[in-house]
Amino acid sequence: MSDARDGGTTSATLPAPAMAPPLVRTAPLGGGPLAAAAQAGTTPAGWYVPRPGDAQGWRARIDRVRADAARDWLDALWPAIDADGAAAARLRHAAAHGVVVTTGQQPGLFGGPVYALSKAIGVLALADALQQASGVPVAPLFWAATDDTDFAEASTTWVALRGGAAAVTAIPVATPGTVLAGAPLGALSPELATLATASGSAPYAEALDAVRAAYASATAGGPPVTAGAAYVALLRRLFAPLGIAVIDASHSAVRRRAHPVLVRALERADGAGRALASRSREILAQGFTPQVSEVAALSLVFEWFGADTPGRSAADSLLEGPAPVGAAKIRIPVQRAASAAEHARPGSLSGNVLLRPIVERSLVPTVAYLAGPSELAYFAQVTAVAVALELPVPLAVPRWSCTLIESATAALMARYGITEEELRDAHGPEGRLARAALPPAVRDALDALRVAVDQGVDAIAAADAAGLVSAAAIEGARAHLRHRTARLERRYLAAAKHAATTTMLDVATIRGAMLPNGERQERTLNFVPFLARGGPALLDAMRTEAARHAAGLLGGGSSPSR
Repeated sequence: MSDARDGGTTSATLPAPAMAPPLVRTAPLGGGPLAAAAQAGTTPAGWYVPRPGDAQGWRARIDRVRADAARDWLDALWPAIDADGAAAARLRHAAAHGVVVTTGQQPGLFGGPVYALSKAIGVLALADALQQASGVPVAPLFWAATDDTDFAEASTTWVALRGGAAAVTAIPVATPGTVLAGAPLGALSPELATLATASGSAPYAEALDAVRAAYASATAGGPPVTAGAAYVALLRRLFAPLGIAVIDASHSAVRRRAHPVLVRALERADGAGRALASRSREILAQGFTPQVSEVAALSLVFEWFGADTPGRSAADSLLEGPAPVGAAKIRIPVQRAASAAEHARPGSLSGNVLLRPIVERSLVPTVAYLAGPSELAYFAQVTAVAVALELPVPLAVPRWSCTLIESATAALMARYGITEEELRDAHGPEGRLARAALPPAVRDALDALRVAVDQGVDAIAAADAAGLVSAAAIEGARAHLRHRTARLERRYLAAAKHAATTTMLDVATIRGAMLPNGERQERTLNFVPFLARGGPALLDAMRTEAARHAAGLLGGGSSPSR
């Protein structure tokens, strides 16, 4: 189902531009105080692995990571990666002779927000830059966190339409606690139609074709398609030609390979808990807030369970292949951790958000993880857990962030003289344009009324030399008259806005494309319509900008996100 916002209609899309690259502008990564301190490098020693400052430092880190890597890591994880084309070739070359850089995201409907695409382009740019600087093969790897359970977040995406942003939501089918890889989606024909409308003429048909193929079963009434499986299928089709492999984090191959790390986390649950509590106190003492709240009675490990499938028990169905429909998980209490460690079968466990980066670093020769602001913040806690478990500590670096300004949106902004700064004011462009639409005589009269109010009150105050009425009473009268004058002006502006329907609709369209619901575009709008309209030219423009960010991370220039 779809839900229009900002008072606009969803019957028409943004004007479709020609196949020309939009303006891709690198944006500050943002985030809270802890994420900002992590980007600036001002956190206490030990909270983060120091980022190498030059090519020599990165090469030294690459050598250390390669020395730790198991020779068979790719073969063991291949069922969960199943890459082809350029992605497979690059990953196999890196597995034999080099390393990887990673990023990741939990599934979003139809691929999710723009930052899923900007993360992928950013990790590709970092892999390219590291490979060129070190002379060692480096492959990008995107972790699809299909073991996440937040179906509410994964089931809604937003698109920009004529008149504002609109929500596109899949009807929930999964029960709470179900992992997204096992969470079936309902019929999606209306939702796909809204996505297609938002994509306009879609000169790059591959983008929508990839969505339709990934979510085909939900549309055609075939076997259930899950939120996680569709997400992985979509990203693989779009990212593989770029050389980016996608790993399904919930696949049994990942869980089985991670089993020794997860068992260690259970065996040392008390120590990990104490280390995490200590780090949280340090974070609070420095004036920050821990990104992940502690739950002292629970370990960092989940136990999986599921439903019986034909020919296999529920337990067996979890241990081979992708997560089955209905698969769910629950945190293991610290009190039961030792017993669970002793009796757990390989493939029946997974880690929570603080354990995931440690598992990843243990399974894959990861030189660096490209992290968003929330991820950067919780890496301050991840390092404490890794040290307590005596496992390799992962390095997080700030990801590339961007804003996409398409030609149709830019043309509307230019027509009305609207800037991005003005859009940050909830009523800025609307008020300015409505005032400009007032008859000049009315504007002049309102201006004169405001001046007359102040002049009249000033005259009364000057005339009352004896203080017959208190100064407070006089100023109160001034405030009251100003309020009544402002209220009258608002009535005129409201009438002008109503009369200027097309203008206000255009402003709402601009808001929906640039600052949907008052939020950053990258974190809200679905990336598929942008890709459908921009195609390879958009990807090239994004790669150019992301390369500048990557150069900054390697010490070859200033990183815009630092």
